[in-house]
Amino acid sequence: MSTTDARRQDAVRPDTEVIRSVLDGRWAESRRAIRALADDPLFHPVSGLSVEAYRDRVWHQMTTLAADGRIRVGFPAAHGGADDVGSWITMFETLAHADLSLLVKAGVQWGLFGSAVLHLGTRHHHERYLDDIITLRLPGCFAMTETGHGSDVQALRTTAVHDPATDEFVVHTPDADARKDYIGNAARDGRSAVVFAQLTTADEEHGVHAFLVPIRADDGSPLAGVTIGDCGDKAGLRGVDNGRLGFDRVRVARENLLDRYAQVAADGSYTSPIANPNRRFFTMLGTLVQGRVSVAGASGSATKSALTIAVRYAERRRQFTVPGTDDEVAVLDYRAHQRRLLPALATTYAMHFAQSQLVEELRSVLGGDDTHAQRELESRAAGLKAVATAHATTTIQECREACGGAGYLSENRLPQLKADTDVFTTFEGDNTVLLQLVAKELLTGYREQFGNLDFSGTVRFVSEQVVETVVERTAGRSLIQRLVDAVPGRDEDADLRDRGYQLKLFESREKHLLDGAARRLRRASGATGTAAFDAFNEVQDHLLTAARAHVDRVVLEAFVAAIDTCADTAATALLDRVCDLYALSTIEAHRGWYLEHDRLSPARSKAVTATVNELCAELRPHARQLVDAFAVPDAFLGAAILD
Repeated sequence: MSTTDARRQDAVRPDTEVIRSVLDGRWAESRRAIRALADDPLFHPVSGLSVEAYRDRVWHQMTTLAADGRIRVGFPAAHGGADDVGSWITMFETLAHADLSLLVKAGVQWGLFGSAVLHLGTRHHHERYLDDIITLRLPGCFAMTETGHGSDVQALRTTAVHDPATDEFVVHTPDADARKDYIGNAARDGRSAVVFAQLTTADEEHGVHAFLVPIRADDGSPLAGVTIGDCGDKAGLRGVDNGRLGFDRVRVARENLLDRYAQVAADGSYTSPIANPNRRFFTMLGTLVQGRVSVAGASGSATKSALTIAVRYAERRRQFTVPGTDDEVAVLDYRAHQRRLLPALATTYAMHFAQSQLVEELRSVLGGDDTHAQRELESRAAGLKAVATAHATTTIQECREACGGAGYLSENRLPQLKADTDVFTTFEGDNTVLLQLVAKELLTGYREQFGNLDFSGTVRFVSEQVVETVVERTAGRSLIQRLVDAVPGRDEDADLRDRGYQLKLFESREKHLLDGAARRLRRASGATGTAAFDAFNEVQDHLLTAARAHVDRVVLEAFVAAIDTCADTAATALLDRVCDLYALSTIEAHRGWYLEHDRLSPARSKAVTATVNELCAELRPHARQLVDAFAVPDAFLGAAILD
């Protein structure tokens, strides 16, 4: 009997409900509340609608959600909520199984507009606006991005100048590049916007601050001085009314400044509890981190939907016969097809547990005073958002191709999932920029040392440090260390399925890449201006690779920690194999690096590939169960090929 056959025979199939329970975690009830929407045809995905009809449908969905009160859970108890941001993000994440246009519009209204008022405003803003935001009586926009500036928020061009004669702020768009662009809810439904603008008082500039600016009258017409444009049809998310906003010296009351981190008096005097402008800016943005956390989770849900469709179809789709028989073979029984879907499925499981850990961290850190924990949260959210959305883009495309021509039909949902999630790699932070932020945080450890993307500051800070990075554990610290310490002295003696060995390989890659990037930056000691930019630019690809290696390690550690909490023996055994497949397929993807740096011998590298193939064969009988554990309602999948 082969090793593979023995492992198959020894495997005990766990209860799918047990795996589902492990996946659902702390906020299982929140997930169930959103899955229950599948009973209402209003929330089923549709295709073929005109842009205006689609927007109408999504607005109807929004009003239904607002009326039943589900979304209040993330808001303060004083406003009918439960102060449970973890529950809200979990609900948002689960909503991504339904219509992604609804997801994004809900995210704009309650996750961006509402959260900005909640976290950047103070009591009088909460009392005046939150109830209307929650109930959708005040539809709003989050107006940060400009035509000329997206990722570089500190360089926004919209201005807000305090006029002491009238005690008002004058909000102005100085040129076309400064207009607010791609703004959700702006083209049709929004009545007010949180506008990010450069604040000036008493001829002194104070950087970017947030202001509540009304944009439409009750009849829907633009208010005086406000220009509203429609971005029109898009590749995806056609039910979201993205638009453009311009302001021609629009006046708003001084009280419209969201003043948690800065206050302006009637005479224009400016005060802030945070003296350092850079720290104040990043603290302000840090309170909005839940947007990135939410997008990472939503990407995971869309990926789960695609994999559920592709795996279930691959079990029923048959092609070619076994020689000497009339039996056609299910396409999922072909190793090549397993290779297409099962490593992606394993990665999706790994991402899920990393996302769950991130939401737990957000819950404990948000609103607190621990700046170090806040920095770590922001870095982790940036990294996971970048990797999760990239994984969604790659996997959904693979699922589309794995379903052949059927995967190209709108009636089978995959084209819409592909189109709707494509922009996830861009909004809430461009993925390349986010990974760069992760790398800089890893290298410096203290963001306030360099503020924004300042090349001279980064190069100077790193060049002054000891060129030796420390890999900080992220989950199950004592468990992870125990596993790594148990690895045999010679790597060649370790079983490829030894978890400690896998962790050690991930960790060594991250550490080597970070050490190398630090050494390269150290050579630029004393560089300023253009020379510092050139030095940073030269090592940028190295930094991005290091950041990705860091996220890979964080994800693996989260998976290992999650398995350790599972009390069911059969479920643990299955999840262990899924974790093996995630770890070894990731190592296989980077085996060129491991070979170049003598972390794997050529024979060991070949053994990694052979073991990945073994794991695909072992997990083939469990593939349907693994996607069923995602618990995506059939009505949300909306795929005719599964009927």
